[in-house]
Amino acid sequence: MASPARTIAVQALVDALQTGCERPFSDAHAMPPGVYTSPEFLALEEHAIFEREWQCIGRASTLKAPGDYMTARIGAQPVVILRDEQMQLKAMSNVCLHRMSVLLEGRGNVRRIVCPYHAWNYSLDGALQGAPLMDRQAGFCKESYRLPAVRCEEWQGWLYVTLDENAPPVRTQLAALDELIGAYGMSDYIETFHEEHVWNTNWKILAENFMESYHLPMLHRATVGPHSRLDEMECPPGHPAFNYHWITKEASLPIGNAHPDNSRLTGHWRKTTALLAIYPTHLVTLTPGYFWYLVLQPQGVDHVHIRFGGGLAPEFIADPEANAHMTTLKKLLDEVNAEDKRGVETVFRGVHAPLAKPGHLSYLERPNYDFARYIASKLVAMQAGTH
Repeated sequence: MASPARTIAVQALVDALQTGCERPFSDAHAMPPGVYTSPEFLALEEHAIFEREWQCIGRASTLKAPGDYMTARIGAQPVVILRDEQMQLKAMSNVCLHRMSVLLEGRGNVRRIVCPYHAWNYSLDGALQGAPLMDRQAGFCKESYRLPAVRCEEWQGWLYVTLDENAPPVRTQLAALDELIGAYGMSDYIETFHEEHVWNTNWKILAENFMESYHLPMLHRATVGPHSRLDEMECPPGHPAFNYHWITKEASLPIGNAHPDNSRLTGHWRKTTALLAIYPTHLVTLTPGYFWYLVLQPQGVDHVHIRFGGGLAPEFIADPEANAHMTTLKKLLDEVNAEDKRGVETVFRGVHAPLAKPGHLSYLERPNYDFARYIASKLVAMQAGTH
């Protein structure tokens, strides 16, 4: 339990964040340093956001066969998402019902879910199938054990999960985004790579870094910076569940623009990139030919686990040169990520400074303003009992 002094301090942080978010965008400031460094503030986020919101797990197309699975966490809750024997998506608790070991790790394929501790094993629908030697216990009834189900929905080819039984459907929350990006046909994009990393920074610093392109000319001056025209970027006001910005460009790689066989996109949309921040932690760069994404999971205030992946639009999947283009792109993304890692870890060191204080946001940081208002709204609603 937090001490009274810590409770007062974290409430002061929430109040400062809320006060800052009440400023008009023309006078908007960055978030207070403490929102990135306070464990008590993160505990509020875990309760108000991570235990309640829909969170992306990955691409549905990676689960191609019965028994294919991927694992993740919703706050402190390990979950597994898989295809059952009928190819239906199932999400459930990834914790054994015996002595509470985590069951599966990473991604893979299984015929049954077998606990690595005592070999209790479950079918793909979560029912307990086997429990060695438990028949000697008169009070044990195998049929009474089933892994708790978790809500899982698919949107635009992405899988989302939540622990909140009352959360509105993903498609309802993202209906406005469907209208904005529907012509891209993102549902049919195919993931071609996936990695996981841990960086030494706060999850919000990395999220904010993705949301704005103001840093591109400087932080990415050795890679994409020289090709980034800030005057061509549009940063419209965000929506309750997401923010976004656009850039129209001539891509340096063919896969950055629409493939000649792409009949979905016309005019400037054939060379427009959308940068999407779906709250709280799903970040997508969507181009007419490829996409890449980050999914974030805080590991304390000072580390963030990152799911990093990407792939191609269907026309490029079918193109004989697609693999070569994707290899070139992946090399560039790795270099850009290395630059971002240095940047966000530097910011995390800076927010601890006694003299640090937030400055004005630029007009290209409108998404950061909207993200701060999202965070504040969820914390204030929880404290008011209306979340």
